[in-house]
Amino acid sequence: MKLKGRVSIVTGGARGIGKAIALTLVREGVKVAIVDFDQQGAIALRDEIEKIGGEAIAIPCDVSKNGEVQIMVDQVKKAFGRIDILVNNAGIIRRGTIETVTEEDWDRVIEVNLKGTFLCSKAVVEAMKRQGYGKIVNLSSIAGKMGDITSAPGYGPSKAGIDALTKTLARQLAPYGINVNAVSPHAIETEMSAQWSEERRKEIIASIPLGRLGKPEDVAEAVLFLSSDEASFITGEILDVNGGALMD
Repeated sequence: MKLKGRVSIVTGGARGIGKAIALTLVREGVKVAIVDFDQQGAIALRDEIEKIGGEAIAIPCDVSKNGEVQIMVDQVKKAFGRIDILVNNAGIIRRGTIETVTEEDWDRVIEVNLKGTFLCSKAVVEAMKRQGYGKIVNLSSIAGKMGDITSAPGYGPSKAGIDALTKTLARQLAPYGINVNAVSPHAIETEMSAQWSEERRKEIIASIPLGRLGKPEDVAEAVLFLSSDEASFITGEILDVNGGALMD
């Protein structure tokens, strides 16, 4: 257990990639706070983790609201005494074209994906500085580097903002022993990709050199690495997990 005794917050942790990340961290001895708008999903995962001998708490939170984020972080500190790892995984998508996506759709995607990453990072920095140690891992997307490829005009810009925020915080927080990195997935088997038509799915698989869609566990293992001391000399990195679809 390479991270035994560490404490992590995983936002959007109730299902999909977030759930895989939480379970992977628990496997390595991490105590996990499952933070999600879906309270029942978070509670169900907490119970699942406790059944396999792990430690977890479930906290309902809208990461786009600063007050809720502050309360969430205080609850984690009260329960576990420290915060070592923050995984900013919470994210949403609103599909459409530039003509059909509404202002409300745009605002909500930016608020959850980018502002939520900012607010959660801001809320944990004091505790991490005091420890002289911390790992922040943000979930980005290939869309942040290429532009969106699935007709969702706000999603790519929100992820490009996460890439820039990752590098900015990496520079600012490095002197305090805090590493800030991001994982940039593409074509992962999640609820988002389940919305693709069969034709679209075949097109995407054909564009991936490894010839398959990724699994949530593929992303979780990358997050685990960036959360570990093995990655102590890595900061400001945007790590591609995309089967070779983009090599940069």
